[in-house]
Amino acid sequence: MTDTATTDCSPPSSILVVDDEPSVRHSLSSWFKKDGYDVATAENATTALHALRDRHYDVVLLDIRMPGMDGMELQEHIHRIDPAIAVIMITAFASVETAVQALKQGAFDYVTKPIDPDELSHLVLRALEQRRLRSENSQLRASLDTRLVGTDAIIGESPAIGKMRELIEHVAPTDATVLIRGESGTGKELIARAIHAASPRRYFPIVPVNCGALAENLLESELFGHERGAFTGAQFRRKGKIEMADGGTLFLDEVGAISPKMQVDLLRVLESREVVRVGANRPVKVDFRVLCATNEDLEKAVAAGRFREDFYYRINVFTIEAPPLRARRGDVELLAEHFLRHFACQMDKHITEITPEAMKLLTAYPWPGNVRELANAIERAMVVGKPPAIRPEDLPLSRRDGDADTGGDSLADVERRHVAAVLERTGWNVSRAAELLQVDRATVYNKMKRYGLQRETAGAGAGEAG
Repeated sequence: MTDTATTDCSPPSSILVVDDEPSVRHSLSSWFKKDGYDVATAENATTALHALRDRHYDVVLLDIRMPGMDGMELQEHIHRIDPAIAVIMITAFASVETAVQALKQGAFDYVTKPIDPDELSHLVLRALEQRRLRSENSQLRASLDTRLVGTDAIIGESPAIGKMRELIEHVAPTDATVLIRGESGTGKELIARAIHAASPRRYFPIVPVNCGALAENLLESELFGHERGAFTGAQFRRKGKIEMADGGTLFLDEVGAISPKMQVDLLRVLESREVVRVGANRPVKVDFRVLCATNEDLEKAVAAGRFREDFYYRINVFTIEAPPLRARRGDVELLAEHFLRHFACQMDKHITEITPEAMKLLTAYPWPGNVRELANAIERAMVVGKPPAIRPEDLPLSRRDGDADTGGDSLADVERRHVAAVLERTGWNVSRAAELLQVDRATVYNKMKRYGLQRETAGAGAGEAG
């Protein structure tokens, strides 16, 4: 067990141990006191209730089987006294079914006897973190209306953005599943967060999962969670992202990358609203909304057999298209000025404007990487630029080298030139190129393969291909 009970300025977190066995009370009290916690003990429910009415506790470690009032009944009293107290149930293996019932009634989690100190310490830390987040959430509620929420966070005045705002405002108050479609870099996660922020679930978390960044077995554990010992390296029981989204919103980004097997498992969860952790056999009820995003043509994926038709129809209840930046050129200036203010504050640089010549370059550029590429361009210009303004020479745009005016004007032509330019600029380091393009390495490799990009064909200099 490690000393993580306090921060530099905060008082120690408090724990109440309720168990009728003196050896258990003594062991748990000693363990947590050594880690810097403020610990009290109670041998039965009556003593525990007196202790809870006399002072505040952050966590209660509660034995289910006790003479008189048992842990299940005491848990109900605890939640009436203070709903924010995290209750961790202590149970023998024979009472696991009862512990699961306790979870349904609001317990944070449970641990079985004989107790593993490291596992229990891990659960307590997670319970305290969840309590801290809930406390911060409550404090933010009062000021929420004064912040940028919902569609107000989306920058732009073009007709395409106006139409998108209307769709967001229409679907946000419902619990409908939304599929957000659009090219890479169009701000699909921002749209998802706007939907969540304008929904009745806004006081609960939105939990994003990048489905394209994880292998199938890792994605399964990430979404569903796992029991201790479910696989090599699973040292603790862990809730998955779906359980973490309870009360709020689950955002599945790059949903087109999910394997057909995982689609079957997810379809079952979406229809039953029950999740079974890896290595477990009992389902847990979860209340959540689903938002998905993709830059793939899912209809083609269905036709090719890579995407299940039933799963497609389940997530495609309501569709919102994220317009590419070339379809909203009138917003480029607004977005550029927004990113200018953001990065000036972040970097503490006194660059307060973009020269007319630089702005002309920005508005004329085709932006194959969309808003993400524009943000990256402004960030780079802020790094190399000097006060008081961003100038044309500060912008990392291929048009300055004549690249944007050569070759075809199709989106594929523009994208090929842009990816080649970024690879050349990074010395063909794929990891660095992926970072600049704000995509994963696999996407860069796919683009290289699709467009036949190699050092010889694109005329790049020396460098490692990540």
